[in-house]
Amino acid sequence: MDRPVVTDSHAVPRATPADDNGAAETWQEDTGPMDMRRVRVGCEFVYVAAVDTPAVIQVEPRDAAPVSLVRPEWSTEPAMYIRHYTDLYGNPCARAMLPAGHSTLRFGAVALVPDATEEADDQAPELPPEQLPDGVLIYTLPSRYCLPDMLGDEAWSRFGAVPAGYSRVQAICDYVNSHLTFEYGGSGPLSTAADVNTSGLGVCRDFTHLAISFCRALNIPARYVFGYLPDMDVPPDPAPMDFAAWMEVWLGDRWWTFDPRNNRRRKGRILIGCGRDASDVAMVTTFGAPLLESMTVHAAEEPE
Repeated sequence: MDRPVVTDSHAVPRATPADDNGAAETWQEDTGPMDMRRVRVGCEFVYVAAVDTPAVIQVEPRDAAPVSLVRPEWSTEPAMYIRHYTDLYGNPCARAMLPAGHSTLRFGAVALVPDATEEADDQAPELPPEQLPDGVLIYTLPSRYCLPDMLGDEAWSRFGAVPAGYSRVQAICDYVNSHLTFEYGGSGPLSTAADVNTSGLGVCRDFTHLAISFCRALNIPARYVFGYLPDMDVPPDPAPMDFAAWMEVWLGDRWWTFDPRNNRRRKGRILIGCGRDASDVAMVTTFGAPLLESMTVHAAEEPE
């Protein structure tokens, strides 16, 4: 895909209401058996550092239903101590010290995913701000890359007359998908939603930031999500595999998945992390300035 490393992103059937922290995933237990498919995911980063450099790595998927992980494995060259923790958004993270010189970090796992696309419900309603759970209010506010305050007039002029609810969010995705042209190099690590709205160019994180900004301007909670997105039951993308970004929007009593970049329901989304925008879920955060020599990502279905 396209999400650059920042050195200073639910497939599924149904959802249970989230608690006040808005932390529930977009699914719930089904009453019948669900077919599952195996997807091998992973990535590799090669760095060159002048000095030992602390790093936080966020590439391991959440091991939470309906997706489950099989044999998640980390490896490094040279050997490094990796300590794991969970951040304030519930995302799995790892800490390591990149040694001076060349170093390689690898992660891999098999994910079991439902053989089902995300749910959709044209009748899912918007809630007025006073009825929103406390924990989702943060996703109505401006953040580093998502600027509902700057894009509010345009959001209301374009989408204010669209019937509220699921259909209005879909109208936002339709507009963003047609307004922006996907282009590597068309945006940079400092580009905000307002910047790409003006330029008309971006990668999937930019599509997501702009759609989130329009939603928040209309008081619809929206959060940034990134993860692995294999080509399951869709034509294969000839471009090199990369991480994918999409968004989740709070309608009714749950989060719903929307993808402004691809603008279609998909199978096999494997969530790594969520937050206010891409700054909350950088794949690698380094406390220094090592050179990223190469990065590879893979996500592909495995035969039974």
